[in-house]
Amino acid sequence: MKKTLLVFALLVCSACAFAQKNTSQSYIEKFKENAVALMHETGVPASIILGVAMHESGNGNSSIAQNLNNQFGMKGGGGATFKKNKKTVHSAYKKYDSILESFQDFANNILKRQQNGHMSAELPLADYEKWVHGIAKSGYASSKKWSADVLSIIRKYSLNDLDSAPSDKQPVEAKPETTVTNTGGN
Repeated sequence: MKKTLLVFALLVCSACAFAQKNTSQSYIEKFKENAVALMHETGVPASIILGVAMHESGNGNSSIAQNLNNQFGMKGGGGATFKKNKKTVHSAYKKYDSILESFQDFANNILKRQQNGHMSAELPLADYEKWVHGIAKSGYASSKKWSADVLSIIRKYSLNDLDSAPSDKQPVEAKPETTVTNTGGN
């Protein structure tokens, strides 16, 4: 009986370790240097890049984040496909070769919105609240509570502290964790 209980406990622990998801803190640690470097390259605040990515991808745990490297729910790109539960899923979302490529596409999309007059080009780097509201008003998100959700993430994790961080590094792709798996979530 003790052996059976021990084996069962080991199996449960192994399953938990195998299905471990990214946490908010682990996501921030993996990508904060990339967000800061991209901020210095593009002018889009690191708090915005990380806050929106965390919200849109569930800290990188969503199905499209895991299968398409799409951290922002960006649509387009000719209809990507991926396997989920042994079925082929046809998606309207863009597929990226890397997570960093997804971050760069998001920043470029935001810059295009500024250039096209959908957002103020005068947004100060340190005013993350104006950035969030500007992005929402530009039509990026349809949810009425999107701004509040993203602002909550930025405040909870003090992501705005990254907006004043110096950077002498180029963005680099974070190393994947071997314990993160696709759990079939969205």
